[in-house]
Formats: sequence, C-alpha cells, structure tokens
Amino acid sequence: MLFNTIDFAIFLPIVFAFYWIIGSKNIKLQNLLIVASSYLFYGWWDWRFLLLILFSTIVDYTVGLGLLKEENQRKRKILLWTSILVNIGFLGFFKYYNFFLDNFITAFSFFGTEIKANSLNIILPVGISFYTFQTLSYTIDIYKRKLEPTRDFISFMAFVSFFPQLVAGPIERASNLLPQFHKKREFSYSKAMDGILQITWGLFKKMVIADNCAEYANLIFNNSADYSGVTLVLGALFFTFQIYGDFSGYSDIAIGTSRLLGFNLMKNFAFPYFSRDIAEFWRRWHISLSTWFRDYVYIPLGGSKGGTGMKIRNTFIIFVVSGFWHGANWTFIVWGALNAMFFLPLLLTKNNRKNLDIIGKGKSIPSLRELFSMVLTFGLTVFAWIFFRAESIGHALSYIGGFFTESFFKVPGMLKTNEINQIYIILIIFIIIEWIGRDKEYGFQFIKSKPKIVVYVATYLLIMAIVLFMSLEVQEFIYFQF
Repeated sequence: MLFNTIDFAIFLPIVFAFYWIIGSKNIKLQNLLIVASSYLFYGWWDWRFLLLILFSTIVDYTVGLGLLKEENQRKRKILLWTSILVNIGFLGFFKYYNFFLDNFITAFSFFGTEIKANSLNIILPVGISFYTFQTLSYTIDIYKRKLEPTRDFISFMAFVSFFPQLVAGPIERASNLLPQFHKKREFSYSKAMDGILQITWGLFKKMVIADNCAEYANLIFNNSADYSGVTLVLGALFFTFQIYGDFSGYSDIAIGTSRLLGFNLMKNFAFPYFSRDIAEFWRRWHISLSTWFRDYVYIPLGGSKGGTGMKIRNTFIIFVVSGFWHGANWTFIVWGALNAMFFLPLLLTKNNRKNLDIIGKGKSIPSLRELFSMVLTFGLTVFAWIFFRAESIGHALSYIGGFFTESFFKVPGMLKTNEINQIYIILIIFIIIEWIGRDKEYGFQFIKSKPKIVVYVATYLLIMAIVLFMSLEVQEFIYFQF
C-alpha cells in the first residue's frame, strides 16, 4: 500500500479509530491491532512475502531469547551468526543473486571461459533492506549485552512490521522503538495535529516536489544524448530535488503517522542540502542508515582510529557498502566511492566534525563563507547523484561528457514552457520554507508558532498545492526499489 493513494487515505483513519477507541485501555490489544494493520498494509502489495517477514521475526525473536539464556561465548556467536546468515541470506538472494551471477559469468568470459547459467526472475520484496537491518540491530545489541530481549512476541512482531516505517524507514533501533510497545500510550491532541501537519508536508514533498521534478528528470536522463549541456545540468538538479522530496517526504509521512498512534520515530533527514561539507551532509541525509553503518560496520572495523591506511580503508568500506545497499548495480558502488573521496580530505585533516550546528544559526541569511561552502557541497552532491540515477556507469560518463559540448547554452523549447516555470517557482518557495524551518523537526513545523489563522491558511494552501500539482497517475516512492 502506498502513502499517496486513496487506499491509504481510507486505511489510516480506520486504523486510527480502532486503535484509540477499541484498544485505548489495553496495550496488548493496541499492539495486536498494529500487527494486523501492518500485515494488511504490507500484504496489500504481495501477501506471499508476509511469510518472509514472519519467518525473519520468529528467527530473531528466538535468537534473542537464546542469547539471554546462553552464557557460553561460542554458542552465543553461533546464535548471532544464525540471525546474520538468515537475514543477510534472504537479502543477498532476493537483491543480489542475479548481480553476482552476471558478474561471475562476465569475469570468466573475459578470460575465455564460457559459463552457462540462467538468471532467476526474482521479485524484490519491498522494504527487505529496511526491516532486515532493523531486526539485525536487535540481535547484535542483545549479543553485545546492550539490550534486553523481549519475551512479548506480539510486541516484537509489531516492532518488526510497524507499518509506517516498514518499507522505507527510518530504520529504527530496538532500543528506541521496541520499549514504546511496552508502555501505555495516551492520545494527545497536539501530538496528533503535529503528526497530521508533518504528513501533509511529506505528501507535498512527494506529490508536488518529487513527482513533478521526476517528470523532467526522467525525460532528460532517458534521452540524455539528445540534449545540450545546460539541459543535462537541469536534469541532474531535477533528480536531486526528486530524490530528496521523495525519500524525505516518505520519512515525514512515516514519522507523522507514527505520531498519530503515539510513537516517536527518529529523525531521518535534517535539511541535508544546507550542509557546508560532505561530512555534514551525511550526518543529515538518511540518518538512520548512516548511523546504522557507523555503529555496526564502521566502528567495529576500527572507525577513525589507527593509522592513515586504516582510516582510508574503513571510509571506503563504509561508503561502498552503503552504496551497494541501495541496489545491485555498479553505479551505486561508484556513487558510494565518490562520496568516500569527497569525505576523506575532511577526515584526514580532522575537519569532518567541524560543522555540527545548523547553518546560519540565529541569522536570516548565511555568511558569504557559509553560502560558498553550501553551494560547493551541493554541487558535489548533484554530481554524485548522476551516477546514482544513471542506468550504467557508461551512461553516467556519457551524461557528464554531455556537459562539455558546443551547445551548452542551447535551451530546448520544452524547458521554457509555463509548466516548467511553475516548477521553478514551487522549488524556490519550497527552499525558502525549508530554510526558515531548518532548526525544526521538519520544514513546515515553524508555522505552528504563528497565529491560528496563519496556520489554517498556510495548511489550506499546502493542501491546495497538492491537489493542483499532483500527478494523475500514482507514483511509487523511489526507495521502494532498494
């Protein structure tokens, strides 16, 4: 089920009503309603993959209890590796089997040996990259004795399958989300209204910003050989705003929906395009994934301790693995490696934690130095996104090569229409709103401090913008494919 559909618009109020009216005095009943709602939400896409979530849930629940009782270190490692192999095994098979098979065949062909093997027609389960990492953090934290396992199977099922963030995050830690299923949750009007406001802002980011930018980004990327350099630059910029509006919009809807049900999810985006360096960008972009890789991969490898060689190795590992997590394509690996190259100079000069606060704090506009740093960082990010969006490395290189043509300043007619001029205006308004609200949990939250009439008018205008500029066809969220 997609957030931006009539189905979800009907589904959420029904769940909300049952949750607070029928289950308000019984935590177990509320948790059971969440499990049932979550399985319906996920099964709406393909009910067969409910068995996959259920199996993963049973394995990690059992492993967690086993780690609680077991003191023998060797047996504890066996239990941990059972969880890792099951979860990574499923992820590897569904997401990477054909990738490794094709590259294995290509490698042997290069040396003159032909291997005949058929690719499998595998359907990638939506959200598998997200809930796999979520359950893995549970068993790893228990193994490290940082977390007590739960004996309540229904609560654990609810934690694994929690529908607002099930298919595209945030990737929650058990230490944050799981205890919330054990505590009494009381309805809060102000919290619910804030949740609705964040949901509305998320829908605006997805249906107005992302979907409209996607139309032109897809047109330009899919026909890049036909366009001039300046058009290709615009295509990269459109995709840059598309992926941000799409993914952060999903997170806003997920967090807002959770707030309606009395839960607090972690912040997943913190205005990353206002970053002054790449290190700051990665502290603000997809925070739940970045911190997951930091805690469960980067730090165990030694982090930034040790010599220069170890720092370089660990940095490339974390960024390349992060890129590969996004998809079975060399473009994602190159995208990750590029970000590692952008990040390394900051790490090696010990400037990677230089910009920890928001840009232009307490000021209406940034300083010239901050503005220059922000524009430079944004430019590097846009450049890297080209590899993320391209169909292949060859496509990315030819796309970049297209910047340097004699027709660089030739602008095709389709980029001078009234429709695209409207998008320019909407993007400018969007950037201004995000800038004003950059110290808040989400961009539009600043409106809450204004007089009620201003709040009502602004919210009405936001809803009208969604209605007027939404696509006639429902567009999936980009991160569903990851």
